[in-house]
Amino acid sequence: MILIGENIHVISKSVREALLKRDEKFILELLNIQANMDYADLNVGPAKGELQGIFSWLARLVEDKTDLDISFDTSNFDEMKSGLEVCKRRTFLNSTSSDEPKLTNMLDLALKYDSNLVALTLSKETGIPKTSDGRLEIAFNIYEKALEKGFNCEKLFFDPLILPVCVEQSQGIEALNTIKMIKESFDPPVKTVIGLSNISNGCPKELRPLINRVYACLAFGAGLDAAIIDAKDTELVRILKMLDLNSPENDIDRLYIKLADMVHDFGELEDVDFDRNCKKQSEIIKTAKILLNKKIYSHSFTQI
Repeated sequence: MILIGENIHVISKSVREALLKRDEKFILELLNIQANMDYADLNVGPAKGELQGIFSWLARLVEDKTDLDISFDTSNFDEMKSGLEVCKRRTFLNSTSSDEPKLTNMLDLALKYDSNLVALTLSKETGIPKTSDGRLEIAFNIYEKALEKGFNCEKLFFDPLILPVCVEQSQGIEALNTIKMIKESFDPPVKTVIGLSNISNGCPKELRPLINRVYACLAFGAGLDAAIIDAKDTELVRILKMLDLNSPENDIDRLYIKLADMVHDFGELEDVDFDRNCKKQSEIIKTAKILLNKKIYSHSFTQI
């Protein structure tokens, strides 16, 4: 699985201040935290005003000081292009929707610079569809346009758009279904990516790592190819690499593999065997029940 670090995000006040000041030391600290990633997602928002030109500075910094590849994450097309012009590494463009002219412009840019392209399963007309069928329909529209352009579909990564489990609980399983359907529906095949932390947004801080880790395993089983994650969660990183290698170190790892296999094989959570006397395993199963919409979410669900 391709791992993309989410730790440089303009929504953070400290990150924004560092970007405005071109604070190399601060940004390098965040990049070094992401040394366990394949890519760093450089989320600079609209990059207007004082942030204009930020991608040229960031791209050179990443390339000069790290081994990371780069995900350019902005709604500013010209800013994204300026970063690509100086970048020599592998890249993601994050992102496009199905709306024109954005879709055509982003496909052209990805073609020119041989980039991976993140495609969101939404449009201005529909927003984020509530069903996996609705998201798949949008994916088909984007896919057809990509084929017309001669785009390499192995570089097309569909994002099913995860919504927070504490807000839209039923949508967790819809996103998993969307991943499975996308992986099964296209020839030549495409890939999938999620912003993993979205699933636990709004949940208590102490629950977020558990929710993220369990959902990552379920998504892996659905066929996920890439994830934008918090690089500071080293246990999450270890789990994802363990799943990739199928190399469990303990009974907890073996339970994570069982959950991934359950999703892959269209199994039932009730049939997953686990040690009911182990508190950690029980919490993992309780979390899976929430994420699969089998139990109603509450902030105290692990205690029930």
